[in-house]
Amino acid sequence: MAGALALGVVLVALCVASIAVGSGLGPHDLSYSTVIDALLNRDTVDGELVKLVDNRVTRTVLGLIVGLALGAAGALTQGHTRNPLADPGLLGINAGAACAVVIGVFVFGSAGPLMNTVSALIGAGLASLAVFALANLSGGTPLTLVLAGTGLSAFLMAITSAIVLSDGASLDVWRTWNVGALAGRGTEVLWTALPFIVAGLILALAGGWFLNLLSLGDDMATALGGRIWLIRLTGIGTITLLAGAATAACGPIVFLGLVVPHLARPITGPDYRWVVPYSALIGAVLLVACDVLGRVLARPGEVPAGVMLAVVGGPALMLMVRRRRLPNV
Repeated sequence: MAGALALGVVLVALCVASIAVGSGLGPHDLSYSTVIDALLNRDTVDGELVKLVDNRVTRTVLGLIVGLALGAAGALTQGHTRNPLADPGLLGINAGAACAVVIGVFVFGSAGPLMNTVSALIGAGLASLAVFALANLSGGTPLTLVLAGTGLSAFLMAITSAIVLSDGASLDVWRTWNVGALAGRGTEVLWTALPFIVAGLILALAGGWFLNLLSLGDDMATALGGRIWLIRLTGIGTITLLAGAATAACGPIVFLGLVVPHLARPITGPDYRWVVPYSALIGAVLLVACDVLGRVLARPGEVPAGVMLAVVGGPALMLMVRRRRLPNV
């Protein structure tokens, strides 16, 4: 509990910093007193300043909920596949979302953030259903889930590549969306993704006990009364809600779901009732921190949060592997 409180305090401080810190391409940094004044005394503050703070609040809240979603989704994915190298992209979610966005632009000409978000959500959901159906035909084991997800991802990525290489408009949209960033997303994108992420987080927190049951093995879980197919179906649905909505809103931020559970397990141990919420909190902390760091280090430009996360987190994961500190899933 103390660790969760500490993470909460750090997260609040990072959110305030995210509102105060600007990029070199936009207005400069704001003092904390100015931020608080713009939030609490809106009628007495300059309208442009209020608008600026509102935009940064939207960006910060989006980073917060996407970090929570991807952190929890990463823990669920590794638990259901029993694979310490798994992330939500392994189940075809990222590939399905990207393919749907590209097809939407190519066929219907949709290029707005809201339409791209809806398209990506639909694509992620269909890809997850296809992976679960394919895996179920071969027994529905963790191995068949991974194989089905890998195969479907390769197929969808081939379709995406074929479209973007033949259509300039689709390439422009895919290149912008695929980088994985919090910048440039409006309130419509936030409100579209929020209900799916909230529902997914509730299901994820409730599913920790069932992941503990699955970790005993399918035979033991069945002997103890667990319905394996129902647990896996609910788990895949939860991962789709979380990772699908997060990917739809910000593009694929693939590294976060992989590394966060490995940072949580040394604190919580193997109990998924704690691994999932701690992974969510650490995911939010890392994503918001990397978003702020990308604005500070690359001035007068800005490094997208997804790129910054890989730059910072990659060496950290390699160091953990070298020291053999990756706990078993």
